[in-house]
Amino acid sequence: MADDSDISAPEAPVRRVRNIAELAGIAGVSAGTVSRALADKPMVNARTRDRIQALARKHGFQVNQMASKLRRQKTGVIAVVIPLGHDRRQHISDPFFMTLLGVLADELTERGYDVMLSRAIPQEDANWLDRVVNSGMVDGVLMIGQSDQFDAIEEVARSYKPLVVWGSNRAGQAHCSVGTDNFLGGRMAAEYLLGKGLRSLVFLGDTTGIEIDERYSGAQAAVAEFGQGARLQHMPIHLSIEEMTDEIGVAMTSLDGNIEGAVCASDAIAMATIRQLHELGVAVPADMAVIGFDDLPLARHSVPQLTTIRQNIASGAAQMVKRLMAKIEGGDADALVMPPELVIRDSA
Repeated sequence: MADDSDISAPEAPVRRVRNIAELAGIAGVSAGTVSRALADKPMVNARTRDRIQALARKHGFQVNQMASKLRRQKTGVIAVVIPLGHDRRQHISDPFFMTLLGVLADELTERGYDVMLSRAIPQEDANWLDRVVNSGMVDGVLMIGQSDQFDAIEEVARSYKPLVVWGSNRAGQAHCSVGTDNFLGGRMAAEYLLGKGLRSLVFLGDTTGIEIDERYSGAQAAVAEFGQGARLQHMPIHLSIEEMTDEIGVAMTSLDGNIEGAVCASDAIAMATIRQLHELGVAVPADMAVIGFDDLPLARHSVPQLTTIRQNIASGAAQMVKRLMAKIEGGDADALVMPPELVIRDSA
């Protein structure tokens, strides 16, 4: 019969520590010493630091990262805001938004930031941007597009520095913007179609938003300078997927005369136009050439593949984040206007 002394008593379960004060009690030091030891501060000697960190591991204690950031007056969160003053029915699932948002999220998370996404409807909240920047929840703001909210963005940017916007740049503007030369892009699209011998063109896009208005102005300038009987009609197609399909169908049957080429304000509009033309029995590009704007990944997979004006979205997103980081650190950053690029495929 075995002696009771040979039977080992079961080990007591290790108590889980929930906060720094509890860990400090176990270690026999102050809460401040524990905090400094867990942060690897050099003012705590190495032996004490190693002992406290070992106790933290043993008792399953993890530093509350959010509380630590708040003590340093940092949240570790960047707001990505999409203002929809020009078209409140447009969704975040819009292909352009999703493409740019994906690259921005990758850039931010690689720097250790979390992302707070917001879709703003200025008609419903006149103080939409003030609410974000004064929430105390974010370290900075990235904005996808200026919509028709240029003045509102300018007002906030004069006092709130860590703000960078994807959009157009106007001389003397206060807010830092990164974007494509939209006027030149619209001009290039029209010039390409005119160079193919097409004279009757249409611009498809609602010009309420700043960027699309500049694309239309560029196309207008190209047609005006070309002369030779060239003309450009305009149909204000919205960016909402639900609306654009029907609007394009109406446009294609109500335009004046035989349209030979379409300059579209976005790739999404261009692809919807190709679909509608197919249903109307109009062949692309044999009967009508179609050119988009953006060069989204989907442009290479449409049928026919889409001729378009490329915005360097990946590079632009990286530059937005780079400029925002500089502003968060107290520096400044200049606007960036990227050159557009004509990408010739099958639709024109």
